[in-house]
Formats: sequence, structure tokens, C-alpha cells
Amino acid sequence: MSFFTEALWVLLLGSLLGLELIGKVPPTLHTPLMSGANAISGITMLAALTLIIKAGNNDTLLIIGSIALGFALFNVIGGFLVTDRMLAMFSRKPSKKNNNR
Repeated sequence: MSFFTEALWVLLLGSLLGLELIGKVPPTLHTPLMSGANAISGITMLAALTLIIKAGNNDTLLIIGSIALGFALFNVIGGFLVTDRMLAMFSRKPSKKNNNR
């Protein structure tokens, strides 16, 4: 079995396991789970930046690093926006009595 085939098997099994685990998460734990995903994506961003810096003239590594950086950045920004929106749902709205003073 080649390295590429093994890597595809790991990706497939990891994806199926992730879908199974995420599907069973209760709604009350989605915000902490999103925070954990943002932390992991932050680590992915650092790894992608390291890959881009160390790639030198290797175009393949530059492309892979750029794609990884783009996906991780998209995930971090989206995660923060979703988390902010979810937390806004639980914030208290100012009462009308305080606004009439």
C-alpha cells in the first residue's frame, strides 16, 4: 500500500468518525465545541504559515500551504462570527424603563 493510499484511508476514517461524533453532540455543547475547533484551526494556520515559509521555491508546497491557510482562516473567522452571534442571543436586552430617564 502506498503512502497516498494510506493517507486517503486515514482521511476517510477520520471524516466518518468526526461525522458520527459531531452528530451526537447536544445543542448546549455547540459553543464550547466551536471554541475547540477555533483553537485547532489556529494551530493549522501556524503550521500552514510555517510550511509556506519553509517551502522555498517548491510550488507544490506553496500551493498546499496557501490552501491550508485559506481554509483554516475561513474556519476561524466563521467560528468567531457564529460564536458571537450565539452569545448575542443570550445577552440581556436593556429594559425600556432605563431608556426613559
